[in-house]
Amino acid sequence: YIIMLMLYIISFLPTLNESLDKIPFKYVKGEKMDYLEIVGGKKLSGSVTISGAKNAALPIIAATILSDREVTLTNLPNVVDIRTLLKLLTMLGGKVDHKETVAHINNSSITSTKAVYEIVSQMRASILVLGPLLARFGECEVSLPGGCAIGQRPIDLHLKALEEMGAHIEIKGGYVRAEAPNGLQGAKIIFDKITVGGTENVVMAAALAKG
Repeated sequence: YIIMLMLYIISFLPTLNESLDKIPFKYVKGEKMDYLEIVGGKKLSGSVTISGAKNAALPIIAATILSDREVTLTNLPNVVDIRTLLKLLTMLGGKVDHKETVAHINNSSITSTKAVYEIVSQMRASILVLGPLLARFGECEVSLPGGCAIGQRPIDLHLKALEEMGAHIEIKGGYVRAEAPNGLQGAKIIFDKITVGGTENVVMAAALAKG
């Protein structure tokens, strides 16, 4: 059986070689690193549909929590993380109509400010609901995020910045519990190091802060 299989594969080699010759690039193993060598001399034509960036779409979806009106987002990338965050909004009580790259979101009906572990653990970016939930409702509970080891990418910078804006925060039972009964206050935030998610969280929180 092995010999027959080998003969069968060999019979396709001429066709395979002809197909490889048509590919406009080739894989080259270099001394220090491998690379793709583009075979030029051919006119490029056609069209490509470019979807929105996931890392831009996620904070935008989280920011819809700040509003009690319907928001329509278009050109969303059709990936799991987007669907996960939209599912989180529905678990909080929001209404979501999502079809491929378009989502109609209405968070006027949010009844819960607790983002549970079962959904947050699936995606680290779920921590982005912390800022807008706290800013709009004055309190929230958000599970510590999943997707990577907490020690490698801690959220302490997010929490420290929110505390500077007047939030009272404690971590208990695997949840970040935040309160701002008198609302958040505007503040000058200087992060100890660069944090994209931390910046996004604070900017969203600041949208409804006083001062």
